[in-house]
Amino acid sequence: MEQIKAKAAKIKLVIFDVDGVLTNGSLFYGDDGQEYKAFHSRDGHGMKMLQKSGVDIAFITGRTSDVVSHRAKNLGIEHVYQGQLQKLPAFKTLLEKLNLLPEEVAYVGDDVVDLPVMIRVGLAITVDDGHELAKKHAHWITQHRGGQGAAREICEFIMQAQGTWDTLIRDYIS
Repeated sequence: MEQIKAKAAKIKLVIFDVDGVLTNGSLFYGDDGQEYKAFHSRDGHGMKMLQKSGVDIAFITGRTSDVVSHRAKNLGIEHVYQGQLQKLPAFKTLLEKLNLLPEEVAYVGDDVVDLPVMIRVGLAITVDDGHELAKKHAHWITQHRGGQGAAREICEFIMQAQGTWDTLIRDYIS
């Protein structure tokens, strides 16, 4: 676990897949074709705290959905890449845009489509209910399932590894 903490201490950007990571992977459609997704509120607050600590956040998702745009806007996340069936180009764009090295990036994915990015980042993470190949190539597997607190667990772990957790949490307990 100390090696994983050392990797987490270097992270400047966390990239989250959406379906299966920030949601439980279920897709809900209304009669009008509108897509609905359920996000965990604590995951969102964890992402806000992580951003406040100085770590940037991005979404790269294979699907395109207005609800993802709304969620990103609500959380103040400006780096959102939707419709990315191949996620590697968006990853490379982010590295260049933010002037980052791969080892300064954590990627959270849950399925085989996430592997091209997972094998290139400094900290590859998957959720407890991720695909077996995602688990095989992850540096760390969360205790929580996708859409059920995994993102919060990741955010807190990175803040603790970087020594920012105590300062941030002090605002809530003082």
